[in-house]
Amino acid sequence: MSAATISTAILGNILTPAGWVHGAIRFGERITAIDAGAASTSDPALNGDDFILPGFIDLHVHGGGGRDVMEGGDAPHVIAALHARHGTTSLLATTMTAPPEDILVALKAIGAACADRRPNAARILGVHLEGPYIHPGKLGAQPAYARSATLAEVRELQTHAPLRLITVAPEMNGHLALVRALTDAGIRVQIGHTTGSYDDGVAALAHGAAGFTHLFNAMNPLHHRAPGMVGAALAHAEYAEIIPDLLHVHPGAIKVALRAIPRLYCVTDSTAATGMPDGDYMLGRQLVHKCGGGVRLADGTLAGSTLTMDQALRNLVGLGLDLADASQRVSTNAADYLGEAQRGRLSAGCFADIVVLDRDLRIKAVYIEGAACDVTDD
Repeated sequence: MSAATISTAILGNILTPAGWVHGAIRFGERITAIDAGAASTSDPALNGDDFILPGFIDLHVHGGGGRDVMEGGDAPHVIAALHARHGTTSLLATTMTAPPEDILVALKAIGAACADRRPNAARILGVHLEGPYIHPGKLGAQPAYARSATLAEVRELQTHAPLRLITVAPEMNGHLALVRALTDAGIRVQIGHTTGSYDDGVAALAHGAAGFTHLFNAMNPLHHRAPGMVGAALAHAEYAEIIPDLLHVHPGAIKVALRAIPRLYCVTDSTAATGMPDGDYMLGRQLVHKCGGGVRLADGTLAGSTLTMDQALRNLVGLGLDLADASQRVSTNAADYLGEAQRGRLSAGCFADIVVLDRDLRIKAVYIEGAACDVTDD
C-alpha cells in the first residue's frame, strides 16, 4: 500500500471553505472527512493548537535548491522538492525568455516531471511560459530574446508540456488576436513585461486576458493623467499575481493592490538561489547574484527572488492580513485562477494537499496528495 493511500488523521485548527474548525482532518490521497471537536471554535486564537491550511500553490517558479528550470534534466524535480519543504504542494514551472532550443529543453523536462511526481516534491501542474512573448523594452531580468508569438508555435510547444499560463505583452503585433485564441483554447493569458498603456491593458482584458504578471514590476506605473498598465490592473482586474518579498513591491503598494484586486494572489518568482547561500547562480542564460536576501543582475536589477511561500504567508500576516485571508492568497485564489477545483481548499473529496503550521506560522508538516513530505530545514 502506498503512503498516499494510508488513512491519516491530524488534529488542530482547520481552515475550511466555511471557516475555522477545531477538530480532526482525515485523509488518504484525498480528504475523507473533517470532524469538528466537541469544543470546536471558529476562533483559532482561543486555543494553542496548530494551524492546518490548504497547501500553498505557486504559479511562478523559476528555480530553487541551486537549480534553474531552463537547465532541463532533473532540475524540475529538485526545484519541486525544495519548495515542498516550504509548504508548496503544487506549482507551475516557469520559463525565461530564451532561444527556441533552450525553451524546448526546458519544456521536455517539465513535461516529464508533470507525468512523474517524485516523493517529497510538489506536484508540477504545468508550465508558466513567461517568455519569450514579451516586449523588448520591458525585459526586467529577462535575456534579450523577446519576440512576437504565433498560435502555431504555441501549439507546437504545448505538445511537449502542458502550457497552463502564458505571459504576453498585448501591445505587440498580433498579440490581441493571440490572447483571444489562447483563451478560447483553455490557456490562461496574463499581461506582463509590457510597455503597454492603460488602454492596451483594457483591450487585452476584453480579449480574454485574465491576470497580470508580478503586478507593478516590468510594466508602466500609475500616474493620475496616464494610468498605465498598473492603472488597468487596479481598475479592472479580478486576478493578478504579486511578489510579497517586500523587495519587489513596497508594503504600501501591496496594500493598494489588496484593496483594488479581489482575487490577488502571491507568487515567489523564485530562482535557483532560493534555499541556497549567497553567491552566483544562473537564471536562464543570465548570471545572477544572491546577497542580503535579494537576487540581482550585475547592474543591480532585481532578478527574481529567494522567496518561499511560507515566508510569503508570514509577510502578509505581518502586513495586517488575518491568517484566513493570507491563506486564500497563497493557495485558494491561485487554484481558482487555474480552474483547479480539487486543490487549494480543505474539503472532503479534494486532494489532501495540507500544510501544518505552529503558532509562529512555521512549517511543522506538509502532505502532498496524502503523502507526508520531508520538511527538514535547508
